[in-house]
Amino acid sequence: MSRHVDPSRAARVLLTARYLRALRGYLRRGGENELRSAYELGRQALGRDMGLMELASMHHGLLAEMASRENNQATFQKALRMSSQFLVEVLSPYEMRQRAYRDSASVLRQLNELLEQEIRRIAHAVHDEAGQLLVAAHLAIADVARESKPRTRKKLLKLDRLLNQVHSRLRQLSHELRPTVLDDLGLMPAVRYLADSVSKRAGISIRIQSSLRVRLPPTVEIGLYRVIQEALANAIKHSRARNVRIEIGKQKRKLLCVVKDDGVGFDPGILLSKNGRRGLGLTGIQERLSGLGGTLHVRTQLGRGSALQFSLPLEE
Repeated sequence: MSRHVDPSRAARVLLTARYLRALRGYLRRGGENELRSAYELGRQALGRDMGLMELASMHHGLLAEMASRENNQATFQKALRMSSQFLVEVLSPYEMRQRAYRDSASVLRQLNELLEQEIRRIAHAVHDEAGQLLVAAHLAIADVARESKPRTRKKLLKLDRLLNQVHSRLRQLSHELRPTVLDDLGLMPAVRYLADSVSKRAGISIRIQSSLRVRLPPTVEIGLYRVIQEALANAIKHSRARNVRIEIGKQKRKLLCVVKDDGVGFDPGILLSKNGRRGLGLTGIQERLSGLGGTLHVRTQLGRGSALQFSLPLEE
């Protein structure tokens, strides 16, 4: 009977053996070639998603094994110092990835800030400039109506009512693009305004529960507002939900938010597929959160709704 071998476990066993050989070679010769091997081992460990704790545990386990066979204290102390240099080189790829992550997060923050500036400009144009043109159109219609026959006047008044509806929709769109209440009053009033607007437009029930009582940094408030906005759009467009619940609160130094719906759900496997449904909007949410150092966790099941959980770090 053939035995099934876990490929990831076999890869780790092989990596441990290579690590031990390279470490012993460095302790004997102390050359640059062995340090290059240490760096390559770090790259391989990173590629196999080995965590820092797992790597450190493996390193110290090998040291403990060596210590049990070494009787000369001075020799062991020298080996200990050299093994530290070896471990530093092994961890170099992890440090480089962390730096790359910080750099990409910084770029994402800058892009989001530029995007918000452009959204603010568009919202201003929609609210003020388009509003002024509509007011001018109202006045022109009123002038023509005063000099028109009753039948024509009736048609003009109907056109004027349509323009009123357009004006109202533009104001609503402007507030959703960049709600002034977000800048003036903070996150929760803005989320309540958004939920009320979406609820009326889509005909769904949206309930909000929050323990948040303080203002947050502007970048955090606008970032979380945007991901909630995207999550609600997702619930309407994809989940076909009838009820949505938004929960927001603080836990130690983290801001937590959950958006739950009772929609159709989806297969979690598509999140890992390169050919998955990009229309779910999860990529945009993840990019927003990554720019703020946050995380996204998705819980879903076909026919049983979805829950998107956001976590953002808060500085003291």
